[in-house]
Amino acid sequence: MFAVVFLMIFLGYPVAFSLGGVALIFAYLGVEAGFFGWSYLTAFPDRVFGVMSNQILLAVPFFIFMGTMLEKSKLAEDLLRTIGLLFGPMRGGLALAVVFVGTLLAAATGVVGASVVAMGMISLPVMMRYGYSNELSSGVICASGTLGQIVPPSVVLVVLADQLQVSVGDLFVGSLVPGLMLAGFYALYVIGVAFFRPEYAPAMPKAEREQASGKLAGQVVRALLPPLFLILVVLGSIFMGVATPTEAGALGAVGAMILAKINGRLNLSALRGTMQETTKLTSMVVFLLIGSTLFSLVFRGLEGDLWIEGYLTNLPGGRIGLLIACNLAVFVLGFFIDFFEIAFIILPLMVPAARVLGIEGDEMVWFGVMLGMNLQTSFLTPPFGFSLFYLRGVAPKEIPTSAIYRGALPFIGIQVIGLAIIVLFPEVVTGMLD
Repeated sequence: MFAVVFLMIFLGYPVAFSLGGVALIFAYLGVEAGFFGWSYLTAFPDRVFGVMSNQILLAVPFFIFMGTMLEKSKLAEDLLRTIGLLFGPMRGGLALAVVFVGTLLAAATGVVGASVVAMGMISLPVMMRYGYSNELSSGVICASGTLGQIVPPSVVLVVLADQLQVSVGDLFVGSLVPGLMLAGFYALYVIGVAFFRPEYAPAMPKAEREQASGKLAGQVVRALLPPLFLILVVLGSIFMGVATPTEAGALGAVGAMILAKINGRLNLSALRGTMQETTKLTSMVVFLLIGSTLFSLVFRGLEGDLWIEGYLTNLPGGRIGLLIACNLAVFVLGFFIDFFEIAFIILPLMVPAARVLGIEGDEMVWFGVMLGMNLQTSFLTPPFGFSLFYLRGVAPKEIPTSAIYRGALPFIGIQVIGLAIIVLFPEVVTGMLD
């Protein structure tokens, strides 16, 4: 079943329909072979109803709407330019601004593609104009954009929580320190490059700094503080238990519209674009869920889940063997298929084995954060990293693809260090849950 699904995906068929189509084919084979009768498939409508009535997944369109509204109303663009001016006087300031804004956009959008494309279109031409190296510019944009995988409130974490059957709030809390730690490592790397190779990361020209300094205070108040306040309110309401992630997502969506209105940017074009993008992404997630639900139902009917569980729980090394196998599988698959496909196809097979080996409660939250960090690493790894493709799509022709690949390599090393810290020191995640 997996071989046929991946073959269909690589041939270019939509993932959701590949899952559903292959499931139907193997359902027929399963009936003919006597594994189950056609009545077994009557469980499918009930499972679809369970998916559609899942309150947790309502957070997905809300967070997508919030981030897309900030992007379509150009509030994210104002945010990046303002922080660029704040950090401009120092060497590497623009690259540090990209890391800072990447963290904020990750908290606002939770969608990697949106963050990388937005920062690539806005900041890359500016960094090129001021003489930044192509490698540093492209690497810091790709890496900062992938923070949407791990920094809450992330769409990725919402889906992970649903598949792992843990609290979304717990996963948000557990991923906060690892996400900020990774952003801090990026910033330290940029500072190191600016110190040892100053020609790679020059300061903003003095004339432009002086020209913008008179307007800087007003720009900070208008462009930086309101989005930052919105993000803090959304996250704070979740962390303090005042609101569920779904309620906080709704609050964030309304708050983004209010900010756009205050800035005179809430027009029909921005609203239509935001709703279209939200509808497309949400529809993709729902169709993937329905296709994967049928796939997993047939897979279980053929006793594939028992075979996978037995294989994973009998690996040499027990829990360590399971962690190595899961991380390798997720890392490799992250080259070829999107996170949502991995979450809906692969995770349901890993979770039962993890529970058999005693990974429960806070440890399951740690397991989810570890997988999120792993996926973030695969997003950057050449030649198939999704973030590299996103940036290649908006980068000027003057920046060769090889420069984008070389720029990503140091940040891959940083992410591997971050992943190792999470694996070796689970309290980085679980310590915040106590």
